[in-house]
Amino acid sequence: MEALIRFEYELLAVETEHDVHVMVELVLPPAPEDAERTPLRLALALDRSGSMQGEKLDTVKRCARFLVDRLDARDRVALITYDSHVDLLSSLSAPDPDRLAGLIDDITPRGMTNLSGGWLKALEELDRADDGIRRALLLTDGLANQGVVDPGQLTAIARSSGERGVSTTTVGVGNGFAEELLTDLSDAAGGRGWYAESVEDIPGIFAEEFDDLVAIAAQNVSIELRPGPEVQLLAVLNDYPSVAVDGGVQVMIGDAFADQRLRVVLRLHVPNLAALGLQQIAEVVLRYVTVGEEVVSHQQTLPVTVNAVSAEDAASASGDPDVSNEIVVLLAARATDEARRLADRGEHARAGQVLSEAAGQLRAAAPRSEKSEQLLEQARDLQRTEAELHAHAYDAAASKRLHYRANEMKRNRRRRNE
Repeated sequence: MEALIRFEYELLAVETEHDVHVMVELVLPPAPEDAERTPLRLALALDRSGSMQGEKLDTVKRCARFLVDRLDARDRVALITYDSHVDLLSSLSAPDPDRLAGLIDDITPRGMTNLSGGWLKALEELDRADDGIRRALLLTDGLANQGVVDPGQLTAIARSSGERGVSTTTVGVGNGFAEELLTDLSDAAGGRGWYAESVEDIPGIFAEEFDDLVAIAAQNVSIELRPGPEVQLLAVLNDYPSVAVDGGVQVMIGDAFADQRLRVVLRLHVPNLAALGLQQIAEVVLRYVTVGEEVVSHQQTLPVTVNAVSAEDAASASGDPDVSNEIVVLLAARATDEARRLADRGEHARAGQVLSEAAGQLRAAAPRSEKSEQLLEQARDLQRTEAELHAHAYDAAASKRLHYRANEMKRNRRRRNE
């Protein structure tokens, strides 16, 4: 994994305080063509509560069979269902498609939603494995109304499992689930949060999840920022889960894919620079575990260095357009969150204005970006939601779309190298 430190503006005027943006860019190489994929250790925790009755449960069962059929003898899979009770239908073992197909076909809806029970059983099964990529897939269409229901407790469990190398992907189906809880769980555990607005979305989610799993090249990816004297961390624009550590803050990114480019943008306050020339203002410690033929822990320390120059030279220097564009995307994500909060309170006109401004910033950044079409598509998405607000069509589905759109923009997990 290659790590780069890039500034929006690397030349800073001497004897002046600055708020600066620094981007930590992680570049993963493509997977070797002859490389064998890492074995998978999967635990499917499927909601079978009464609200799943009908087409939703039928589609989930079909997708679970699809996923099982794509596994091979190297892999291990567990099957759990939950409603008011938790049933371990098959413990973590080599996939037997015919037997598992029969178990899946026999799943019928019943009861309430003991989400924590089904998920904890999945984590328990995965803790039995000591190799491979360990991933729980938690699917629900409802609220956690049995077992552990406190969001703080559930997020703490997710963070602990992620630190053990057990990640969680969540899939929320329909409009009756708690989207913030599910994305908090997947973020804290280093997985991904999905929104299936309709049953037609579920097959694509299962297929893409499998494609992601076989492309994972590194896990437990994190960066630790250690600011220098009087340098302050003002914000992590991506809003990854972070925790204070001795001398700084650790930002937890989670899984990384082969041929992926990850970017984390930090905003720092730099005090007066008293002398001209290169000066180190912080250091970044990168940690990750590579998976594949060997499981190896890596650590790399990178200096964060600025160049103090005259005010005239600083004013005439050009910035890094990639960093500027990334900032625009992340600020648009934060604006999307704000628009959602406003719309949920019924302030639709103000929410529309926030979305319109964010879309305008994305359009303005597009001409100078190598990813102009992505920026324009994000702008069009925001404009479509703005149109819904003006048409008084804002509902629970629109709120969830905004939440997941902002989450994806801030986490930036899907960006592959071009």
